[in-house]
Amino acid sequence: MQTSECKLLVTLADEMNMRKAAEKLFVSQPALSQRLQSIEKAWETQIFVRSQKGLTLTPAGEKIIEYAKGVVAEEEKVREEISALNTQVYGTLKIAVASIIGQHWLPKVLKQFVSTYPHAKISLITGWSSEILRHLYEDQVHIGIIRGTPDWKGRKQHILTDFLYLVDTEIQHLDELKTTERPFIQFKSDSTYYQEIQDWWHRQFQQPPKRTIVVDQIETCKQMAFHGIGYAILPSITFHENDPPVYKIPLYDDHNQTVKRDTWLLGYESAFQLKQVEAFLKIVSQNIDTLDK
Repeated sequence: MQTSECKLLVTLADEMNMRKAAEKLFVSQPALSQRLQSIEKAWETQIFVRSQKGLTLTPAGEKIIEYAKGVVAEEEKVREEISALNTQVYGTLKIAVASIIGQHWLPKVLKQFVSTYPHAKISLITGWSSEILRHLYEDQVHIGIIRGTPDWKGRKQHILTDFLYLVDTEIQHLDELKTTERPFIQFKSDSTYYQEIQDWWHRQFQQPPKRTIVVDQIETCKQMAFHGIGYAILPSITFHENDPPVYKIPLYDDHNQTVKRDTWLLGYESAFQLKQVEAFLKIVSQNIDTLDK
């Protein structure tokens, strides 16, 4: 039985009068009577008993009307859900972000996102910026957040700029790096970031550090430097108010400008039209900041 036929039966059951039901359904009384006969024929049973006083439900009719009301109610529920899709944010937000952003900037943003849009889901991938670009090119995510200057022909939005510092518990001036025996703690990163550090070091000292320790995570690098094992070059986004006291020496380039690192949000135009992506960008815009510590 079609939904329209269910609505017809529900209206007849509500009015219990052919004339009133016909008026409510905007059809003629003969047309309504004919449609009712067709429905009863399909069910192979009489649904209403007609009399001059109106309509009376048969026992079988009571069962059929109960079924019809369920169909009508279910349709109304689905229509409400579809309408809500146009006003509320549903679906899965698929994002890939550079690990350092995922650790130090994104949690606050995602907390606000899930609180504001409780029906939305999140699929999150973290990794090096080069890996984030691969996920975007392979259309595995809606948006990516990377470090450095992207070679991206799609839509992009600048998120933040932070600055590089030499961090140590003992070294207070860059000149001390020429003579110190303390190890330089480095963390593995994508080639662009590593190259930036290498270029800066070469311009300053023309020779490699005397001792190095290589770790696989920036947080490990930070903790080792903060615990006095050696010195490290870290971006300001990794610093927090509750960190133990250390010396933080800003790095400068040949033009006496602070060495900085940009963060960008990237995606294809089609992805930016999705409601969950629009909602995420709205939250991001409220958290865009230039970190200058």
